[in-house]
Amino acid sequence: MLFMADKITAKELMSQKNDFVIIDVREADELEGGKIEDSIHMPLGLSIRNAKKKQIEHLKDKKICTYCGTGYRGNIAADELVKEGFNAITLEGGYPSWN
Repeated sequence: MLFMADKITAKELMSQKNDFVIIDVREADELEGGKIEDSIHMPLGLSIRNAKKKQIEHLKDKKICTYCGTGYRGNIAADELVKEGFNAITLEGGYPSWN
Protein backbone atom coordinates (compact mmCIF):
# COMPACT_ATOMS: atom_id res chain seq x y z
CA MET A 1 0.00 0.00 0.00
CA LEU A 2 1.36 3.38 -0.99
CA PHE A 3 1.11 6.18 1.53
CA MET A 4 1.32 9.62 0.03
CA ALA A 5 1.57 12.58 2.35
CA ASP A 6 -0.41 15.65 1.50
CA LYS A 7 1.29 18.89 0.53
CA ILE A 8 0.71 22.37 1.92
CA THR A 9 1.60 25.65 0.22
CA ALA A 10 3.84 28.20 1.91
CA LYS A 11 0.90 30.60 2.11
CA GLU A 12 -1.28 28.00 3.84
CA LEU A 13 1.51 27.04 6.23
CA MET A 14 2.20 30.67 7.12
CA SER A 15 -1.42 31.12 8.18
CA GLN A 16 -1.48 27.84 10.17
CA LYS A 17 2.11 27.82 11.39
CA ASN A 18 1.19 27.55 15.07
CA ASP A 19 -0.76 24.35 14.41
CA PHE A 20 2.30 22.46 13.18
CA VAL A 21 5.60 21.06 14.37
CA ILE A 22 7.83 21.99 11.43
CA ILE A 23 10.75 19.65 10.69
CA ASP A 24 13.63 20.74 8.47
CA VAL A 25 15.02 17.56 6.85
CA ARG A 26 17.94 19.26 5.05
CA GLU A 27 21.58 18.56 5.88
CA ALA A 28 23.38 20.87 8.32
CA ASP A 29 25.36 22.68 5.62
CA GLU A 30 22.12 23.68 3.89
CA LEU A 31 20.92 25.68 6.88
CA GLU A 32 23.31 28.56 6.21
CA GLY A 33 20.80 30.07 3.79
CA GLY A 34 18.23 30.31 6.55
CA LYS A 35 15.41 28.21 7.91
CA ILE A 36 11.78 28.48 8.91
CA GLU A 37 11.58 30.09 12.34
CA ASP A 38 11.02 27.59 15.19
CA SER A 39 11.55 24.58 12.90
CA ILE A 40 13.31 21.49 14.24
CA HIS A 41 16.40 20.37 12.32
CA MET A 42 16.25 16.61 11.75
CA PRO A 43 17.94 15.47 8.50
CA LEU A 44 15.99 13.04 6.33
CA GLY A 45 17.82 9.85 7.34
CA LEU A 46 17.59 10.73 11.01
CA SER A 47 13.91 11.60 10.84
CA ILE A 48 13.12 8.24 9.23
CA ARG A 49 15.24 6.35 11.79
CA ASN A 50 13.69 8.30 14.67
CA ALA A 51 10.20 7.42 13.47
CA LYS A 52 10.99 3.74 12.95
CA LYS A 53 12.82 3.44 16.27
CA LYS A 54 9.99 5.19 18.14
CA GLN A 55 12.28 8.07 19.18
CA ILE A 56 9.76 10.79 18.35
CA GLU A 57 6.55 9.26 19.68
CA HIS A 58 5.86 12.52 21.56
CA LEU A 59 5.05 14.03 18.15
CA LYS A 60 2.35 11.43 17.37
CA ASP A 61 -0.47 13.70 18.54
CA LYS A 62 0.87 16.75 16.68
CA LYS A 63 0.48 17.88 13.09
CA ILE A 64 3.89 17.73 11.41
CA CYS A 65 5.10 19.60 8.35
CA THR A 66 8.40 18.59 6.78
CA TYR A 67 10.47 20.61 4.35
CA CYS A 68 13.79 20.48 2.50
CA GLY A 69 15.57 22.46 -0.22
CA THR A 70 13.35 21.49 -3.16
CA GLY A 71 10.41 19.49 -1.81
CA TYR A 72 11.78 16.07 -2.77
CA ARG A 73 13.25 14.97 0.57
CA GLY A 74 10.49 16.69 2.50
CA ASN A 75 8.03 14.55 0.60
CA ILE A 76 9.94 11.33 1.37
CA ALA A 77 10.15 12.29 5.06
CA ALA A 78 6.42 13.03 5.28
CA ASP A 79 5.54 9.76 3.50
CA GLU A 80 7.73 7.78 5.90
CA LEU A 81 6.22 9.53 8.91
CA VAL A 82 2.70 8.81 7.63
CA LYS A 83 3.67 5.12 7.24
CA GLU A 84 4.71 5.12 10.90
CA GLY A 85 1.37 6.55 11.98
CA PHE A 86 2.19 10.25 12.19
CA ASN A 87 0.00 13.07 10.93
CA ALA A 88 2.51 14.57 8.48
CA ILE A 89 2.41 16.76 5.40
CA THR A 90 5.15 18.46 3.42
CA LEU A 91 5.80 22.01 2.27
CA GLU A 92 5.25 22.18 -1.47
CA GLY A 93 8.37 23.49 -3.21
CA GLY A 94 10.53 23.26 -0.09
CA TYR A 95 12.27 26.13 1.66
CA PRO A 96 12.58 28.38 -1.42
CA SER A 97 8.78 28.65 -1.54
CA TRP A 98 8.78 30.03 2.03
CA ASN A 99 10.68 33.15 1.06
